[in-house]
Amino acid sequence: MMRIPRPFLSLLCLVFFLPAHSAEDWKTLPRTVIGPKIENAIDSFPDLVYATYGDRKMQLDLYRPKNVEGTLPAILCIHGGAWWKGERRNHAHIAKALAARGFVTATISYRLSGERPFPAQIEDGKAAVRWMRANADQYGIDPDFIGATGSSAGGHLTNLLATSGGVSDLEGKGGNPDFSSTIQAAAPMGAQSDLETERIRRRSIDPKAAFYPQFLGGTQEEVPETYQLASPRHHLDSDDPPIFYLTGELDDPSTHAVDTRRDLTTLGISNGLHIIEGAPHPFLTKQKFFDEAIDILDEFFTTHLKP
Repeated sequence: MMRIPRPFLSLLCLVFFLPAHSAEDWKTLPRTVIGPKIENAIDSFPDLVYATYGDRKMQLDLYRPKNVEGTLPAILCIHGGAWWKGERRNHAHIAKALAARGFVTATISYRLSGERPFPAQIEDGKAAVRWMRANADQYGIDPDFIGATGSSAGGHLTNLLATSGGVSDLEGKGGNPDFSSTIQAAAPMGAQSDLETERIRRRSIDPKAAFYPQFLGGTQEEVPETYQLASPRHHLDSDDPPIFYLTGELDDPSTHAVDTRRDLTTLGISNGLHIIEGAPHPFLTKQKFFDEAIDILDEFFTTHLKP
């Protein structure tokens, strides 16, 4: 596979996530609402098991527009939470809104870093894609057109899912090994695309960012090969699908993926960036930002997943 030489990183790629919100902080944030029009337009299939690891069963909730015949493209939705918290219902509003736009969608649970460190999280994402293909006939999924989106840590996993197709070290043993885990389009939101920056090195030894060594099994200095394996930019090659980044204007500029998008352009891969004016890192919690994001996601996935 073609690899891009790593140039000296610009200052735009030096910061990772904003400080994690406390439980009390999240209670004060506005919440987005999915109205009855959307709820009535979709069928729901909750608690479907998509991967099994011994006694551990991983589940997803699947949504499909009602009364639509034939196969539809699918979108995997991956929640955030610094890889150590969160649950699949956190992205149910994204999955439902996109299902109402004509996609089969699924919001997944994945093993958090307190249960298993990396690469368990991306192994689960890949297992979910393979499950979608293995069950395409039952749920009316077009197996040739599957995309992914996610916010924050889920955006990082979305980005990695897009660039690590064919990387055997990240496939895992979640089931359906005869099916491909590659995707055809990705829209990371508020996400990181490079975990090998100097800023990440400093953050990985910061006690206030303990989620880094918990997720990756140590600091960047201690396990640089793991940070490299977890870095979407490291895996870029000419077979990658289109990737479109969304971020809030008030989020850190590292979420603009400046160097990664330059590399994608060099490889001839469609890419782009949409900055939501006035929006913070958790922009999906405010209705007007959420609605803008859904319109952008719909346009992007319609272009690349609906032949």
